[in-house]
Amino acid sequence: MAMVRTLRGPRVVLVAQQAQYGDERSFERCFVAHYDKVVLIAYKVLGDRQAAEDVAQEVFLSFHARVDPSAEWAPGWLWAASAHRALNVVRGSRRRRDRELRVAPATPVPNPEDDAIAADQRAVVRAALARLPQRQAEILAMQASGLSYADIASAIGVQPGSVGTLIARAQKLLRKELTSAQASL
Repeated sequence: MAMVRTLRGPRVVLVAQQAQYGDERSFERCFVAHYDKVVLIAYKVLGDRQAAEDVAQEVFLSFHARVDPSAEWAPGWLWAASAHRALNVVRGSRRRRDRELRVAPATPVPNPEDDAIAADQRAVVRAALARLPQRQAEILAMQASGLSYADIASAIGVQPGSVGTLIARAQKLLRKELTSAQASL
């Protein structure tokens, strides 16, 4: 039969079943001696006290079922388990957030003013691109579309090592065109 015992803090409830190793007092002494450090390790990883306490509770539940609290390596097991579980929480949160974004990507609320400004900026950039020599405009368009240097080199018939220099020159010309366009406004 399981008994519930609150050993420390309002959120930490430890379910203590018959001890597999040693007696309950040995486990309680170990819990009291190492709880704060287990929580601290988890807190350093998570930055959230409640989540760290949850991790500590899971660690001690697992510890209770698997480890002799009087073993000299028991504290090290607790500390390693705390870091491991806290990192798993972080990884799980990241994976959950990534899954949620894939399922329902965030769509910003359209702002007509921002849309108009962005459209005007795109028109200015397109006009500046149109004034560039064709090769520089093509290079910038290919780069903006995500093509690799090797793909751009193949498309324009140059060595891949030359593409970076060509892009830099094209960007310099584009900046010059944009600056002169702004000066004429």
